[in-house]
Amino acid sequence: QLRLVESGGGLVQPGGSLRLSCAASGFTLDYYVIAWFRQAPGKEREAVLCISSSDNSTYSADSVKGRFTISRDNAKNTVYLQMNSLKPEDTAVYYCAARWSTGCSKVEDEYNGWGRGTPVNVSS
Repeated sequence: QLRLVESGGGLVQPGGSLRLSCAASGFTLDYYVIAWFRQAPGKEREAVLCISSSDNSTYSADSVKGRFTISRDNAKNTVYLQMNSLKPEDTAVYYCAARWSTGCSKVEDEYNGWGRGTPVNVSS
């Protein structure tokens, strides 16, 4: 059973930074694509970033390019989302998801396991 637990969310001022963690248990992250999705209040969930299992290539949504990065530490079975230059429009619940594959996907239904999410609130 795929189990993912997100952490690191919270309240941050505009322009600030946060690092979210996605810890996996019950499986080894090495062979899974990991993506971060987010859902803002009143909006649909969207794919933000993804890291492949084959060559660690990444996908980034245009809205976060140059500000957010994704990385994996297979030894710790954890994936990270580094968020810099945060904006109020980044406010959302952030979810990590795992997919048994090599390449990234933005399609939610293609992911086999999900965490429960961690909230991020960007506000002054």
